[in-house]
Amino acid sequence: MKRIGVLTSGGDSPGMNAAIRAVVRKANYHGVEVFGIYHGYEGFIKGKMELLDLGSVGGIIQRGGTKLFSSRCPEFKEKKYQLQGIEKMKEAGIEGLVVIGGDGSFRGAYELTKLGLACIGVPATIDNDIAGTEFTIGFDTALNTVVSAIDKIRDTATSHENTFIIEVMGRDAGDIALWSGLAAGAESVIIPEEPYDLDDIITRMKRGEARNKKHSIIIVAEGVMPASKLANMLKEKAGIETRITVLGHIQRGGSPSAFDRVLASRLGARAVELLLEGKTSRAVGIKNHQVYDYDLREIFTAKHKADTSLYTLSKELSI
Repeated sequence: MKRIGVLTSGGDSPGMNAAIRAVVRKANYHGVEVFGIYHGYEGFIKGKMELLDLGSVGGIIQRGGTKLFSSRCPEFKEKKYQLQGIEKMKEAGIEGLVVIGGDGSFRGAYELTKLGLACIGVPATIDNDIAGTEFTIGFDTALNTVVSAIDKIRDTATSHENTFIIEVMGRDAGDIALWSGLAAGAESVIIPEEPYDLDDIITRMKRGEARNKKHSIIIVAEGVMPASKLANMLKEKAGIETRITVLGHIQRGGSPSAFDRVLASRLGARAVELLLEGKTSRAVGIKNHQVYDYDLREIFTAKHKADTSLYTLSKELSI
């Protein structure tokens, strides 16, 4: 294999640029050219690409977002457009593709492998919801962004003796809420993977008040409910007034953490190795601190699971 492509798809996450850099430099080290495909699968269909050399990925390891941009592309779901994109790759002499993104991106890559294009998936999403890997690129950075925000909110919550509900991203996964809640010492954490008990949340707040604690922090994952809904429920049931903060897309931005830069570098480089080994329809991931690869079809047959032991620990420590 002498020429490969790389694209980023779906929601951006800090560390995508580090992964792009790793793909280009690892491939160039082995004498392989890399074409960057712009705007995800939309660019794949339209053939929007350019050759990436060592210099073109210099100075991007510390940048958030993605140099190659990203977009949603409903047309890509149709086979005729998938075939159109593959034809564009053939015209450019591209023999394999590295897809950096989340589960939707992986599903697209899998469809391309069924049509004969060698593809390797690199998991990059702040949600940390990809089956087969313990961590995805961008999760650690988003987590640190959220914890920093919670720390700041706790300062004002303490000063004004308020209860704050903080809504975090994660789609249908509770990892951001769970990890940030534990790290920031939240009084209650609500995640999709565990049933919540409104009475227990109220009891915890009342118990804190009994020992003269005047503020509380409640973290709710967007996959459970909006923070506004929880605020209304607490007011209606217990007369508790709360303040709401929805962190939103600030969680996706920012310079990637050292952990995410290293993770992206390791996974991006391994993706290139797999293509050079003649592999296809594989994804790279991390398990027990080691890089490994697995079948792309696992995104259909397996489901990411939150570490519920952290949920239990969070409840025990916030008593």
